[in-house]
Amino acid sequence: MDIIRIIAAILLPPLGVFLQVGIGKHFWINILLTLFGYIPGIVHAVWVIATVGPDHRHA
Repeated sequence: MDIIRIIAAILLPPLGVFLQVGIGKHFWINILLTLFGYIPGIVHAVWVIATVGPDHRHA
């Protein structure tokens, strides 16, 4: 399932974050980073997918 999230994170970074943690602080941070630049959004999304487990959903 992480492969699907990483592909989603590359295509649309907030979607990858949403699939991992739902709507929470990481999602909104990723929206801002993606608005400032596509690459920072991708980096943050992949970081969230790699480090934040699904049990931290609304952290």
